[in-house]
Amino acid sequence: MTATLALSRRLRPILAAAVLAAGWALAPAPASARGPEGIADVAEKVIDAVVNISTSQTVEAKGGSSENRGANPQVPPGSPFEEFFDDFFKNRRGGPGGRGGADNSPRRTNSLGSGFIVDDSGVVVTNNHVIADADEINVILNDGTKIKAELVGVDKKTDLAVLKFKPPRQLTVVKFGDSDKLRLGDWVVAIGNPFSLGGTVTAGIVSAKNRDISSGPYDSYIQTDAAINRGNSGGPLFNLEGEVIGVNTLIISPSGGSIGIGFAVPSKTVAGVVDQLRQFGELRRGWLGVRIQGVTDEIAESLNIKPARGALVAGVDDKGPAKPAGIEPGDVVVKFDGHDIKEPKDLSRMVADTAVGKEVEIIVIRKGQEQTLKVKLGRLEDNEKVQQAAIKKDEPAEKPQTQKALGLDLAALSKDLRTRYKIKDSVKGVVVTGVDQASDAAEKRLSAGDVIVEVAQEAVTSGVDIKKRVDQLKKDGKKSVLLLVSNADGELRFVALSLQ
Repeated sequence: MTATLALSRRLRPILAAAVLAAGWALAPAPASARGPEGIADVAEKVIDAVVNISTSQTVEAKGGSSENRGANPQVPPGSPFEEFFDDFFKNRRGGPGGRGGADNSPRRTNSLGSGFIVDDSGVVVTNNHVIADADEINVILNDGTKIKAELVGVDKKTDLAVLKFKPPRQLTVVKFGDSDKLRLGDWVVAIGNPFSLGGTVTAGIVSAKNRDISSGPYDSYIQTDAAINRGNSGGPLFNLEGEVIGVNTLIISPSGGSIGIGFAVPSKTVAGVVDQLRQFGELRRGWLGVRIQGVTDEIAESLNIKPARGALVAGVDDKGPAKPAGIEPGDVVVKFDGHDIKEPKDLSRMVADTAVGKEVEIIVIRKGQEQTLKVKLGRLEDNEKVQQAAIKKDEPAEKPQTQKALGLDLAALSKDLRTRYKIKDSVKGVVVTGVDQASDAAEKRLSAGDVIVEVAQEAVTSGVDIKKRVDQLKKDGKKSVLLLVSNADGELRFVALSLQ
């Protein structure tokens, strides 16, 4: 090792001379290798508009059992991290704030998140989950000034909230940019309050757009590798012009720390939600009154749609705007208000973002032909009712006569079968009484108690009807058959089964 180092020192003048003679320059790596130079300018420009959100609430303590204590990270007594872990892990979970003790009396807990100012009157945007269930909300400015805030409104579906506080002085505000203009690889800057450390700046790139992670009905996240951790929630994601192009909301991490996969609600969504919350204190979303599902390759083949695209209408609400407009189950919506529909999420987002009462043009494919319909949107009501699954009895009162087809045992609906599977009287068709677990039907999650309403868009009333339709489709060279299937409550869906 020593010999190698000594040789290197003797060679340095020679190597340096050779480099200079060749016209090369020994210079530090260009700034672009570490990121764009504009990050510091962005941070300096906007950091005073980024705030910490402090909330407190009264919770019922769970007691100080050894199981609860053992779930928290263990740190040496007197460690500088002891207070941090006691506050962050124990208080947030409602456990005892000090060591030992099993005090079960209600206690106050605190949590911290992030937000940003969008109006100099003191309007702040953050995440709903940052302030949910809080008894008291405070905004902490970048200089440490703490001010009590009131809630203007929340939208749980996009996890956004708007707050208002009385400004103590002139405020720095930020404006929204156009998230639709983002490209993969664009640099972005996140500013927030990770782990209650205070204003922190991180940078990264746009890793993906329109990401659906099944966290809500309108998922269309920006994915970034800028470091986002607990406490960053509600904080802004900036482009290099200092415009907010997203609100940092979620991370994927087994440890709770950043692993380079963070998600932000795009500014196009945020701006519309914020405007409505400020104006109405609630969201007023458009409503079409249909239940939709994806168009798989098998369904597209059955409906003669090439390529597979759009949103398949599985059901139409009797009281919704779609019914008087002429939309029917089996229609595939391929265009809404001039915009192409590639998948169901596109339609859900577009309808929700359209003004209540607006008349829009919808193009559907019905039995292989395009049709143009006009519909006046209603308003989506947020009832969020949870439907209970029907309890099925193990044995019927009487064994029904069945017909086998497509890996299914099929029987005509009878009073006994309606009672057995709790099928509503309004549901018509052929009931499934058994499923071959090796069949395509089992893979597509058909189960006993489901009711087949249509086969290849023709109504059926018996297992014999289904067998005849299937045999004819096989003779016609079809590769799959499209079934309209109802559950016991009458909710419809389309299922394509292979005929091979």
